[in-house]
Amino acid sequence: MTKDGNEMGINTRLAHSGNNPHDYFGFVNPPVVHASTVLYPNAATMAARSQKYTYGTRGTPTTDALASAIDGLEGSAGTIVVPSGLAAVSLPLLAFLSAGDHVLIVDSVYHPTRNFADTMLKRLGVEVEYYDPHAGAGIAALIKPNTRVVFTESPASNTFEVQDIPAIASAAHAAGAIVMMDNTWATPLYFRPLDHGVDISIHAATKYPAGHSDVLLGTASANKACWKQLCETFYTMGCCAGPDDVYQVLRGLRTMGVRLDHHQRSALAIAGWLEGEPGVARVLHPALPSHPDHELWKRDFCGSSGIFSFVLAGGGQKQQHAFLDALRIFGLGYSWGGYESLAVPVFLGDRVVAKGPYDGPLIRLQIGLEDVEDLKADLARGLTAAAGA
Repeated sequence: MTKDGNEMGINTRLAHSGNNPHDYFGFVNPPVVHASTVLYPNAATMAARSQKYTYGTRGTPTTDALASAIDGLEGSAGTIVVPSGLAAVSLPLLAFLSAGDHVLIVDSVYHPTRNFADTMLKRLGVEVEYYDPHAGAGIAALIKPNTRVVFTESPASNTFEVQDIPAIASAAHAAGAIVMMDNTWATPLYFRPLDHGVDISIHAATKYPAGHSDVLLGTASANKACWKQLCETFYTMGCCAGPDDVYQVLRGLRTMGVRLDHHQRSALAIAGWLEGEPGVARVLHPALPSHPDHELWKRDFCGSSGIFSFVLAGGGQKQQHAFLDALRIFGLGYSWGGYESLAVPVFLGDRVVAKGPYDGPLIRLQIGLEDVEDLKADLARGLTAAAGA
């Protein structure tokens, strides 16, 4: 977003993107439009559908405001807004895959993405193959004549490997495949996938854009070459999000920059502290110099978010559960990106390539907006319980 020819800072852009208050009598927030039927002024307009809005499933001023704001952040040609992060994953895959096609999916992918691929895609006749998150340019050896999509996620769900996205995109494009990326961890504030060769950037807007653990939403943003096909599939599927949820996410965008900065600083402080704590074998946070992919992360990313994992020093599920059950501030719940800290056990049994090894059970932490010292004390309580289990 520019004003007077100058690029504005990210928090300024987040505060003002997506709508012009003077389009709505000066009100700073756009209206929440609840719509199904849209009236036409006459039969000729109706026959030609020659007006901006034609039916609720095909967009409203509310969805356009959020899509416009996301396009500004992503640098995309267009964005679809769907009811969940999983819908933001599944709809682009359905848009670009057909029976007989081959898709390469990173083995460390978000589990519901894997489940969708192993059930729906396979049932529809798509050949699904998983690859090592560290494949990089070597993914060229896995690409087949019928490979249509390479699906990436970086850093990886739960284990936080960093993929060499530009190298993967180059290899995929050389073979005529398109590249999709689940970029929920970094958001477009800390990584812009389309700038690195990705064709479609996917987000669970449930997480940092919404930010308050009270709404489900997803977005998928495409470059110019892929936008038409993605948009047509979106219209065909009728998979549109409700206006109140869309508005909640648009409102959340206004503060995402300051919230994400707080998540980042707190998570780094806690991750660094955990590295020196007895009972911790390893911390999996790519922004730490100890992470094996730190240099790759530093090359491509301009920040980190509030979610990472760590490995207990030995033991098994008994120690993992003892740690989790001792926590008082961290809630035991899935999702992340909200204001509250969360902890979950990590399961790697569904993987075929990226299995480790690890020195003990894994635990994933979402660092919320609480005070760091309180969170450290809670984690120390958990480590003590795990050691005594």
